[in-house]
Amino acid sequence: MSKLKFPNTFVLLFSLLALIALATWFVPGGKYETQLIDGKTVIKADSFHHVAGNPQGPAALMMAPIKGFVEAALIIGFVLIVGGAFSVLQRTEAIDSMIKSVAKAHTHSAWVRVAIIPVFVAMFSLGGATFGMAEEAIPFVLIFIPLALALKYDSIVGVAIPFVGSQIGFATAFLNPFNVGVAQSIAGVPMFSGIGYRLICWAIATTLTIAFLMWYAARIKSRPELSPCFESDQEKRKHLKTAEFESFAGMTARHKLVLSMFAFTLAVMIFGVIKFGWYIEEIAALFLLMSIMVGLVGRLDAEEFVASFMAGAKDLVGTALVIALAKATVVLMRDGHIIDTMLHALVPLVESSNPVFSAQKMFLIQSVINFFIHSGTGQAALTMPIMAPLADLVGVSRQTAILAFQFGELTTPVIPTSGITVGVLALAGIPWTKWARWMIPLQLMYLLMALALLAVPSMINWQ
Repeated sequence: MSKLKFPNTFVLLFSLLALIALATWFVPGGKYETQLIDGKTVIKADSFHHVAGNPQGPAALMMAPIKGFVEAALIIGFVLIVGGAFSVLQRTEAIDSMIKSVAKAHTHSAWVRVAIIPVFVAMFSLGGATFGMAEEAIPFVLIFIPLALALKYDSIVGVAIPFVGSQIGFATAFLNPFNVGVAQSIAGVPMFSGIGYRLICWAIATTLTIAFLMWYAARIKSRPELSPCFESDQEKRKHLKTAEFESFAGMTARHKLVLSMFAFTLAVMIFGVIKFGWYIEEIAALFLLMSIMVGLVGRLDAEEFVASFMAGAKDLVGTALVIALAKATVVLMRDGHIIDTMLHALVPLVESSNPVFSAQKMFLIQSVINFFIHSGTGQAALTMPIMAPLADLVGVSRQTAILAFQFGELTTPVIPTSGITVGVLALAGIPWTKWARWMIPLQLMYLLMALALLAVPSMINWQ
């Protein structure tokens, strides 16, 4: 597997663009009629009919990315502003300070030693579920591996706490603007609606992760030789330094105030979405305001603030371009008059006698797509224009289709095509094969959990 190379996301998406342009020359044009139901445009299931095709040539292929950028401009701007805002938050070091403060407490409290796995996994999962923590968890591996070894666990526990915790939170998010927010805006669903059931899904997934990790940690503590990393961890323990936690002076009042402002921002966002129907513009403005207030409270000067904000936005330029390319695929299919034809062809693959099975099939399709495209935002931009109307055709609510898209990312912590996964394991010095063997039981649990949680919405008519 170490020699297995996959094209990056940009190459895959542009190759997909070229294939779509080629397909417009061979796939017959088609169209569904639509109707307004409760203010939402939905497809008439039995209205498909063929129309004249519109083949897309090389010029259309080259223009598609800029057209995609224009059509996705609101989402792209939102992602860049939110990314900049969270970079300012991280620059204050308030989050890092909170983690070090709890880590230091483990040496002085038996309760903290017991609670350290559930507390930290829940914290990282909450980060993934609210502000899309993903790559940001990578540096914390360097903190949690020595902490895990000091607690007589192993490197796998040290990696799993920040990495698996944040990834599971991301996959079962309830307020993540980068996957839930974007997917709902594309699907025409009120932003951050359905938060109640998503909170339940997040709580179940996080609890399952904590339970498995605590069982494994206890097992390794009693029989360390069972660890896949036993030999390498023995070497790491020779150089173990715990002074970093001991010397930490604790959270400052400034750090506590910054974190309080972040929590207040999330509360205001939830209230605004539920009470006033806030959308992308209002939420982006709120996070921009948060970044300014956090910068002032964190005593960042103008240069530091701008540099931090620009760095956060810069880190997401790649994501913005992925969104543009993903949107370009929709532009080509729409201009070539084949998007409805593809929908019509997908219906028999997803349709079942019961909508529950249709939702579960959507989840399996999204899991396959996740093997190749890891950007939650990019996946939403690529798949939601197809999956949302497809959900209408097979009797699945659009909220459920979005949840199926989210659950597709449950495989991210184990797939070797994920840059985050490979990067984390390289930093930890854990071979992918050892990590994958450890993850298999947990992945099977996630699979069963996802199938079960996708059955409920169809039973309760979740909208």
